[in-house]
Amino acid sequence: MKTNSLLLAINAVLVVAVAVLFYLHFAQKPASVPAVAKTAAITTAADSAGTAPEDTTDAAGPASVAAALEPVKIGYVESSKLLDGYKGMQVARRNFEAKAKGWEQQNKTLITNFQSAVQKYQTQAASLTPEQRAATEQQLQQQEQKVGQEQQKLQRQAAEEEAKMSQQVLTRVNKLIEQYGKENGYQFILIAQPGGSIAYSRKDLDVTAPVLKRLNTEYGKK
Repeated sequence: MKTNSLLLAINAVLVVAVAVLFYLHFAQKPASVPAVAKTAAITTAADSAGTAPEDTTDAAGPASVAAALEPVKIGYVESSKLLDGYKGMQVARRNFEAKAKGWEQQNKTLITNFQSAVQKYQTQAASLTPEQRAATEQQLQQQEQKVGQEQQKLQRQAAEEEAKMSQQVLTRVNKLIEQYGKENGYQFILIAQPGGSIAYSRKDLDVTAPVLKRLNTEYGKK
């Protein structure tokens, strides 16, 4: 009787199961929002020979001069506050969590069925012939492989669904940030997040609140 090898097999499946359960009970992490940035090009000219530069007033025009002298307007949004407060993200997360509970239940069913089969074999092993024990152990090994395959399938499904959910939300967020930046004359709207590249910024440059209000207003219309 290959009791030891079967116990090892059970332990291996349970380790995988714990990993899957941990994944399905994923911790919400605020996703990063790619920054929307546009720069104003400023061109300068100088006479390399030291002579007076040619009059380019007519060519450049007052509009070009004004654009060159326009101050750069910069703002930033806090990604965690923006995404946590966005109703679209809140709904998407609730939908994903509902699906995750279904995947978790499937995983529990796989483990329970396998454990029941092993316990049944251990109870009946003494009364089985060597041929019957060998056949039963082979069936258990096949069931173990199937459990592993189904768990991998659940992991892929969860990862694909989470990526799809995040991409849909971030696409809407990025589009609105771009619109907000254009409408309010921003050349840069940066992303502030824990561990990010912005070490310090003035609070009056924080446009998280108006952008979030605009996001939820647009989502409410839909």
